[in-house]
Amino acid sequence: MGAGASGLAEMEPGGKAARAGLGDLPELCAAEVLLHLGAPDICRLARLNRAFRGAAGADFVWEAKLPENYGHLLRFVDEAGEGESERDRSDDMGKKDIFARLAKPVPFDGGKREFWLEKGKGGICMALSSKALVITGIDDRRYWINMPTTESRFQSIAYLHQIWWFEVVGEVDFCFPAGTYSLYFRLHLGKSSTRFGRRICSSEQIHGWGKKPVRFQLSTSDGQHAVSQCYLDEPGSWILYHVGDFVVSTSEQPIKLKISLAQIDCTHTKGGLCVDSALIYPKGFEPERVIRTQK
Repeated sequence: MGAGASGLAEMEPGGKAARAGLGDLPELCAAEVLLHLGAPDICRLARLNRAFRGAAGADFVWEAKLPENYGHLLRFVDEAGEGESERDRSDDMGKKDIFARLAKPVPFDGGKREFWLEKGKGGICMALSSKALVITGIDDRRYWINMPTTESRFQSIAYLHQIWWFEVVGEVDFCFPAGTYSLYFRLHLGKSSTRFGRRICSSEQIHGWGKKPVRFQLSTSDGQHAVSQCYLDEPGSWILYHVGDFVVSTSEQPIKLKISLAQIDCTHTKGGLCVDSALIYPKGFEPERVIRTQK
């Protein structure tokens, strides 16, 4: 025991034993600590000392943070990165580099959709732009226009002037890692713009949303269903409207989703609405304000 203790302590001048600190922690022990932390905490601890810095580069630490089907997800990275140098291809990446790449948006479907790894707990997020959704009347500029904006991750949104039949439909066919996910539509009442460096919102065309609620629906290829409704009555800010949750039992097979929001009462028109995207997040992850729709 005395020999073991002497291995962890150095002798100070004068013959006194120096106390062991975190810097004396074996790298393997430091790695075991990192296995219980999320990616942001791992990166913070890597700045603490040499032991944690070395452990933070270990493949087995980062592989534990990756989704189980990360190999499948990397195919999208390679397809999106055609033309990159060989050094940037996923075949040559370590597990830390793979995590870092998946944590950045990976576009697919011609850039109309993208997914990324949520850094905190390693879950997969997905966004479908307004151009990936089927919107009734979108090609008629009397009803809808596509507007460029910096307030969307896709740099573009669909803005509704007015329409009688409001319906937005989308489909997803994807191999999500096993887990529980929440589906949202990201909507904004009113048309926002910037004037003299300040954000302003015009509410002139907002009408028709207080007469009947908007109906949200979600169904999956394995028989899960969610139906909810909500009045749209808070102009001026982007809001995530929660449609429902679904469970993915295996990452080995794709799950198909059908999603929609509609207000098709043709007794009145409705307008003044921005449709940005449909979003799928691991359940519990809510980076923006959420409104819970009613079942």
